[in-house]
This record gives sequence, structure tokens and C-alpha cells, in this order.
Amino acid sequence: MADVVPQIKNAIELLKQIADDRGIPRNIRRVATESIEVLMDPQMTPGLKAATVISKLEDISSDPNTPLFARTKIWQIISLLEQVKDA
Repeated sequence: MADVVPQIKNAIELLKQIADDRGIPRNIRRVATESIEVLMDPQMTPGLKAATVISKLEDISSDPNTPLFARTKIWQIISLLEQVKDA
């Protein structure tokens, strides 16, 4: 993780908080864990990582079972990742 874009690093930290919170439904924690794996994938470009994770997070942000505090974190992660572009 030496050459990680700062927004991706911050997004990973927020996703870890969601993944570790037992008050959040399992399907949402699973998506958070999958998103962390995507963001840490060295095979993908930063822009592709961000776009893939944004797509996953937009799906769960509209899930009615998502608690409001988790939804707020998801929106925060999406806004961070929207700043990531490929050169």
C-alpha cells in the first residue's frame, strides 16, 4: 500500500469501520469487506478501483436495512472515491 491515493486510503479506513460494526446488517458488512479487497487490488488502476467500489456502495446505500449512520459513512466514502481519477 505504498503508492496508494490518499482518498483510497481514507475510504479503506471508513470501510473497515463499517465491516467491523456488528450493528450493521451482514450483507452490508460483506459488501464493505469486498470493497476493501477491490481497493487493495494491485492489478487495477485507481480510477477503476474507485468506479467499481462506487457502484457496489450505491447499491447498498439504497437498501432500506442500512442504518442511517452507516448510510452517511457510505456517502462519505462515495464522495472520497469520486475524486479519484486515472492519469
